[in-house]
Amino acid sequence: MRDETDDKRAALIRAAMKLFTERGFHGTPTAMISKEAGVSAGTLFHYFPTKEDLINATYYVAKAEAVKAIVVGLDDEPTTEGKIRRMLINNIRWYIENPHEFLFLEQFSCSPYITRITKEEIAKEYEFLRNLVNDCIREGKVRKMSGELLPYMLQGAIAAAVKKSLREGPGQDVDVLIDEVYRLIWIWISAE
Repeated sequence: MRDETDDKRAALIRAAMKLFTERGFHGTPTAMISKEAGVSAGTLFHYFPTKEDLINATYYVAKAEAVKAIVVGLDDEPTTEGKIRRMLINNIRWYIENPHEFLFLEQFSCSPYITRITKEEIAKEYEFLRNLVNDCIREGKVRKMSGELLPYMLQGAIAAAVKKSLREGPGQDVDVLIDEVYRLIWIWISAE
């Protein structure tokens, strides 16, 4: 059974993510976040002494959830190309299924409110991706480029696919979209 502390903290993070995405950082007073989460303002400041602490925690939670989704089934893929495809499929599907998280991360990924420490902690979570990219380059599957650049390129393509999907709404064939994005990415990065 979850601790009440975990429930209140999670409710604050969910409320902050929703409101920051809808209203922006400055347009979202802490009292509004507390009300949305169903807790007192004192409770908010108990868990997050500053609004910046709350935004960093929210950013970290969203990124950590994305990483958990991305790696599902990755070890079952026998090739590095298959791993990249699986990662892409997982990432696009998770963002489509979690639009608040996607929009929040898009909005705040370059925010000055996200601290260097938060960014370093998140970078540790994504170490597997850098290793995968470097493996692909070493195997000659992916053209030589900065191991740091390729993840950003992939994320840009993923974001474009998710934005298209969210704009079109239900009823679209997500599998077709994912196949199209994957083919374009593979043409773009393939060493062949």
